[in-house]
Amino acid sequence: MSPPSATSKRPAWGNLLLGGLLAALIAALMTLHAHEWEWHDPGALRWFSAAIVLLLWVGFTVWLAWYRRRATQRQSQRMPATHAHASRSILVVFASQTGNAEQWARQTADSLQAAGESVRLSELGQLDPETLVGAERVLFVVSTTGEGDAPDSAARFVTQFMRSPQSLATLRYGLLALGDRDYDDFCGFGRALQHWLQQSGATPLFDAVEVDNGDAAALRHWQHHLALLSGASDLPDWQSPDYQRWQLVERSLLNPGSAGGPCFHLALRPLDGGASWQAGDLVEIGPRHAPSDVETWLTTHALDGDVMIEHAGRRASLREWVSASHWPDGDARHETPEALVAALQALPHREYSIASVPTDGAVHLLVRRMQRDDGSAGIGSGWLTQHAQAGGEIALRIRANPGFHAPTDDRPLVLIGNGTGLAGLRALLKARVEKGRGRNWLLFGERESAHDFYHRDEILQWQRQGMLERLDLTWSREGESRLYVQDRLRASADVLRQWIEQGAAIYVCGSLAGMAPGVDAVLRETLGDAKVEQLREAGRYRRDVY
Repeated sequence: MSPPSATSKRPAWGNLLLGGLLAALIAALMTLHAHEWEWHDPGALRWFSAAIVLLLWVGFTVWLAWYRRRATQRQSQRMPATHAHASRSILVVFASQTGNAEQWARQTADSLQAAGESVRLSELGQLDPETLVGAERVLFVVSTTGEGDAPDSAARFVTQFMRSPQSLATLRYGLLALGDRDYDDFCGFGRALQHWLQQSGATPLFDAVEVDNGDAAALRHWQHHLALLSGASDLPDWQSPDYQRWQLVERSLLNPGSAGGPCFHLALRPLDGGASWQAGDLVEIGPRHAPSDVETWLTTHALDGDVMIEHAGRRASLREWVSASHWPDGDARHETPEALVAALQALPHREYSIASVPTDGAVHLLVRRMQRDDGSAGIGSGWLTQHAQAGGEIALRIRANPGFHAPTDDRPLVLIGNGTGLAGLRALLKARVEKGRGRNWLLFGERESAHDFYHRDEILQWQRQGMLERLDLTWSREGESRLYVQDRLRASADVLRQWIEQGAAIYVCGSLAGMAPGVDAVLRETLGDAKVEQLREAGRYRRDVY
């Protein structure tokens, strides 16, 4: 962080204040020196010294607060957006007590700018609802202080605007809430802000991300949403996952002949020790370039892929380093291998829902191969479904996702999803079947029943065994009209109300575009906004959407 500019045409009051305090300190020290012979009382000398220290601390605190405010203003000036163009930019808003939320807000703004988005940055305490309405897309990064309180800098906004709902129907928002689970009211202010936004009619761009004590995995999940929001899938991770070595032991195509993209079942096992997870958890995958592409790049730049390079505590061949990294622009043959590796930027991780439980003996994934504009496969899905060899090594990390864990009791469960979202629902069903809990209702949608009914035999067997009380399937490419899973849910409104009255919880997994908001809309028209919010706050309405 660079100091305030010394070339400003007029001195800032913060600089004047700091200068005045320093001058007062110097004067006090000179007085002490001049009258040193008078200080016979050690207690008086200690009191005088304490006063000097207090004076310095107050001065530094005031100057630091002023400097942070000026830094925010300068950042806003560096990311200008006229009122006419404000709605097309993304407003990043922070409320910070110790500086962490401000740091991640700035990192958020930087990442979005790198993706080509127009971005503005502001402190929550400086805003009003009219500014939020004009922005249309807002990302909040907020911390909690004390027992669920807002940061001091947000006090004005809380007292003036959050006492009652506002008119924010045009606002779409994302929320990163920082907290510490050692406190009873974890992410208290973030949750209060979310509740106020929902009561004000704002629409979430994606589900809120809660960070426990700086958890790097949760921050990577936030970056995952930033990549989806900006359309830039190659945004670098702020902090790379600590991957473990896993082996790809099985890969099979589930939908041959489908009108959609090819979808694969994969099974992976750890190479070093065991692994544990719960239904609802995720994996983070470290993707790799296709081996043939790596060899072509190395040959083009006249580099020896077998040379061993040690960097950042890791020793690997140049081929391995290059395989897992973005390739630098320009001709790399003029760089030493060591310099080249030091400059490489790792490929960003990819997230996938786990489709199995530990007793299956392997992590199962359901992955659709994505296709880029040039016809090549996406980095993550291409690596898993095409380029990685059966029996080969995969960089993988399991990430807990407690917001999507199965209920601990035997309450009824309504499971709703589409496409590869069946992965997370399958794991939840497996966990329920293991415990003999059969009050499960699955609503699933895809294109065609003949090609896209993933894990058909298993699901139908659960139904025959009484472990799946109700099964509703929707195929959008069959029949004259295109119906989706939310349409099937609407048609079953009376049954839905009955299940909710019996204490059911709702779990939604799959596409954030189309399916998730469609399901949410049906829930609200069927149950009412107040009831949906009550279910969400009670943990009876949970989503894992992407």
